[in-house]
Amino acid sequence: MSDTPVGGLEIRRLGILAGNGQLPFEALKEALSAGLPVTVAAIKEETELELEKLARSAGGRVNFHWIGVGQLGRLLKIFRVDAVDCAIMVGQVKHVRIFAPSARSPLDHLRHLPDLKMVRMLASLERRNTESLIRGIIEAVESQGIRFLDSTLFLKRLLPAPGLLTRRTPNREEQKDIDFGRPLALEIARLDIGQTIVVKNQAVVAVEAMEGTDDTIRRAARLVQGQRLTVVKVSRPAQDMRFDVPVIGPRTVRVLREANVSAIALDAGRTIILEKEKVIEQLNHSGISMVAF
Repeated sequence: MSDTPVGGLEIRRLGILAGNGQLPFEALKEALSAGLPVTVAAIKEETELELEKLARSAGGRVNFHWIGVGQLGRLLKIFRVDAVDCAIMVGQVKHVRIFAPSARSPLDHLRHLPDLKMVRMLASLERRNTESLIRGIIEAVESQGIRFLDSTLFLKRLLPAPGLLTRRTPNREEQKDIDFGRPLALEIARLDIGQTIVVKNQAVVAVEAMEGTDDTIRRAARLVQGQRLTVVKVSRPAQDMRFDVPVIGPRTVRVLREANVSAIALDAGRTIILEKEKVIEQLNHSGISMVAF
C-alpha cells in the first residue's frame, strides 16, 4: 500500500476515532476525497448509526468498527491489524460518559467497563481531568507507532478567520461583556474546567463544566429569567489541536435564540463552525452578533 500526500504529510492508512455529532461525517468525507483508505473506530455510546452507512457506501476503502468508550485495548488492536499509521480524533465524547458509562442491563454494564489497557492507563494518570484522560489515550495509541494528527486536518474550511463574522457588530454593552469575559474564559480553559462562560452586565452568570456548552447557556438563561446574555467561548491557551477543539453549529444557534443571547465571541482558527455558512445566515437572521479573536 502506497502513501497518500495530505497537507504535507504522507499517510498510508488513516484511523478515525469517532465521537458524536457531524464532525466524523465531515472528516470521513474529506479523507475519502483525498484518496485515503480509512479505518473508523466508532464509540458505540456516542457515534451516530448513519456513520456506518456512510462508511459502507465507500466499499472496501473504509473498515468500520464499533468500540465501547472504555475499550482502549480493542482500539489499539483495530489500528494495529489494519496497519493504521496516522490517526485523528473527531466528534465529542461527553465528559460525563467517562465517569458514568451507559448501561441498559447488568451484562451491558460489564461490556462498558474499562478494559485492562484503559484501567492501566487511568492508573498511570496523576490527574483525571478531561485533558489528561484524552492525552493518555493518544499516548497509548502513539506508543504503537501511530501518529495522532491535528483533528482539524480535514476541517480547515470550517475554521473562522479573525474579525466580525456577522452583519451586526457587538454594541457597547455586549463589547464590555466580551472584554470582561474573555480573560476569565481563558483562565477556566487553562484550568481545564470548561471553555465557555456566559456574562451579563460584566458579571459571570454561568461557567461551563461537564454539562457542555448548550446546557451551560440554558442554565444561564434560567438564572436571569430570559434577560439578554453574552457568550464567550474559547480554546485552551495552549490548545492541543489533536483533541477537544471547541465546536459550534446550527444546534448552538437554536440554543442562543432560546436563551436570548445577543452576542457570542469565539477563537479564530481554533473553533470549528459546523455548517458555517448556514450558522452565520441564522445568526444574521436572528440579529445575533458573532466575533472571532
